[in-house]
Amino acid sequence: MPKKTSQKIPAVRPIGDSKYKKTLYKLQVELVKMQRQLIKNGDRVLIIFEGRDSAGKDGTIKRLVEHMAPRETRVVALAKPNERERNSWYFQRYIPHLPASGEIVVFNRSWYNRAGVEPVMGFCTPEQHQEFLANVPRFEQILVESGIQLFKYYLDIDKDEQKERLDARRTDPLKHWKISKIDEVAVQKWNAYSRARNEMFARTHHGSAPWHIVRANEKRVARLNVIMHLLGQISYPRKENESTLPNPNVVFPYQKAYVESGMIAP
Repeated sequence: MPKKTSQKIPAVRPIGDSKYKKTLYKLQVELVKMQRQLIKNGDRVLIIFEGRDSAGKDGTIKRLVEHMAPRETRVVALAKPNERERNSWYFQRYIPHLPASGEIVVFNRSWYNRAGVEPVMGFCTPEQHQEFLANVPRFEQILVESGIQLFKYYLDIDKDEQKERLDARRTDPLKHWKISKIDEVAVQKWNAYSRARNEMFARTHHGSAPWHIVRANEKRVARLNVIMHLLGQISYPRKENESTLPNPNVVFPYQKAYVESGMIAP
């Protein structure tokens, strides 16, 4: 059980519509500048977004890639594996989607399905789960050593926020495509997902590819801070440095203490 603590969790305040739009525009200009340099250098960037159902991955990715070069930008959201993929090396289905020279690839969920939804929902065996946790740091280290710049973001929301967002999906006809059978048990299995998430962080946060947590109850604030953080990690000319300083109470590297304090939603 997480240790009890009296430490106060910093509040994340919402952002007004006008300020949000102005800030987003400035950040998207920076993203275009950054990508031009990546293309020029032939760099390869891989960005992984994970989080509970309804954590805001789709919306964050949409704003991230909205004005990027379409030929050099790909968003990958794989369907459930087919029979051949289920009987292949686990990482094999992801390898064809890795970035080539000058490309940015964004995974909307990734191989980390095997650290979250698969063990919680019984889609893999306990042995497969543990094998994955043991192997993924080595796999990611190979990617980084090959020259891929790898960034891992986990969008974190609390239980009440998830329930509210899932309820909204059911009543909004424009969001019906997001509804799945897994959504129906997401809140019921909250604690199981928390345990799987905490083990994932403990076993797969490593120097070559650390986890960055994004407190995402405030969607707009989360989107802006993810983009700021990413811009701050990549060098490019004419960078507006003030635009690349995320709020450290919104985006921060994983530490076990944050689980124990409640900074990461229990």
